[in-house]
Amino acid sequence: MKRLFCLAAIAAVVVGHSVSAQAAGLEFGVGHTSHSTMTYRLGVQSDWDKSWWQSDVGRLTGYWSGAYTFWDGDERASVSSLSFSPVFVYEFAGASVKPYIEAGIGVALFSRTQIEDNNIGQAFQFEDRLGFGLRFAGGHEVGIRATHYSNAGISSHNDGVESYSLHYTMAL
Repeated sequence: MKRLFCLAAIAAVVVGHSVSAQAAGLEFGVGHTSHSTMTYRLGVQSDWDKSWWQSDVGRLTGYWSGAYTFWDGDERASVSSLSFSPVFVYEFAGASVKPYIEAGIGVALFSRTQIEDNNIGQAFQFEDRLGFGLRFAGGHEVGIRATHYSNAGISSHNDGVESYSLHYTMAL
């Protein structure tokens, strides 16, 4: 548990430092796993403030994501996790509404290694995400995301777990 709080402090400092110079957002998400465990996510995003391959169709950009997720299982299986990830975003051109797709690979730290019937093997996990959604004028965003957690075979137990969620991000 101590490591979980240390990671939270480090993530807050890193994200907080980058938030001061760039656009930031506060993310709220709700979802479920393939075993119907509900997930509740609260995160902070900090835009990279860079664009690549900008054209009339859209642009490639990205953001840093730091988040806390509560995995609401039964009494013996509720879990908390902290994650930090760079996320690439392809944002399609639009005046007031911009569709986007996103993908990222980061790291996460879990408070337990058992999530319902899944033995994830160890607290340290990799976080892979794929999503799409809409960005609105004023910095608001809604989207759908699939997130997979796995230790990539570092541990002999590696059941992994997925969360499928709906999220809303508001500009800070």
